[in-house]
Amino acid sequence: MGYQQGKIIKGIAGFYYVHTDEGPETCGKIYECKAKGIFRKENRKPLVGDDVRLEVLDGDAGTGSIVEMLPRRNELVRPAVANIDQALIVFAIVKPEPNFNLLDRFLIMMGQQGLKCVICFNKQDLASQEEKEWLRFTYEGSGCRLLFTSAGEKEGMVELSKLLAGKTTAVAGPSGVGKSSLINCLNPSAGMQTGDISRKIQRGRHTTRHSELIALQENTYIMDTPGFTSLGLFSLEKEELQGFYPEFAAYEKNCRFRGCVHLNEPDCGVKEALQEGKISQVRYGNYQALYQELRDRRKY
Repeated sequence: MGYQQGKIIKGIAGFYYVHTDEGPETCGKIYECKAKGIFRKENRKPLVGDDVRLEVLDGDAGTGSIVEMLPRRNELVRPAVANIDQALIVFAIVKPEPNFNLLDRFLIMMGQQGLKCVICFNKQDLASQEEKEWLRFTYEGSGCRLLFTSAGEKEGMVELSKLLAGKTTAVAGPSGVGKSSLINCLNPSAGMQTGDISRKIQRGRHTTRHSELIALQENTYIMDTPGFTSLGLFSLEKEELQGFYPEFAAYEKNCRFRGCVHLNEPDCGVKEALQEGKISQVRYGNYQALYQELRDRRKY
């Protein structure tokens, strides 16, 4: 029946759902596949995000067999996925009000796994210019690209689409911030692909806890996964935390003590910058709280 190349967008109960691009004017096709037994013998397990070659068994029924796993660019531990290029962290500016401690946890988790982050503040049509500028100041030193969008008004979609194009992006954020609305703006048929898989495996979209990729355009995917809702700080040591606050780096040379953690030490360059308004009070407050959490954790 022929061979095709595609990407695993979901895996469940021994079946792998592989998306193939069948032309720029289509959303591609999804094949339900089993993996060749040789992968088990080699102790290799296909992951969501893997690029694979498949043998088409029945084109009309959309079934196939994975015959080759192509080399991985990277592999994440939590969740277990492959070939992720970046993370899109979505928070609303208002309704709901952003939880900045939670936002920083997302950034740290992604940073621990080596992912560059784009922070997307959605619902900008409901916010004032002052609120947007305050958010820009708060996170402009975080090392992340900042983007302001409105899924409801379709604002910022062109820029967001450019940032996602040609990449596989992990999307994360709390409920109610408009993640699904953003995906639907980028590709209104994206939900149809998810529904197609749900019908094949005879279960609803939200009754599984497995990682999933959604095709937006050719060679462009967003990952919707429950794995990024687990917000522990992994095996992070408290002394490592300041490395995830890059805005501190420029002022550490002014610290009196080598190894300063910027909390109780005298003559701290970071605290001086904070007092001068060069570092966000919100970001520094989150750093304090997370450092205390990590310090308390080590007692048990």
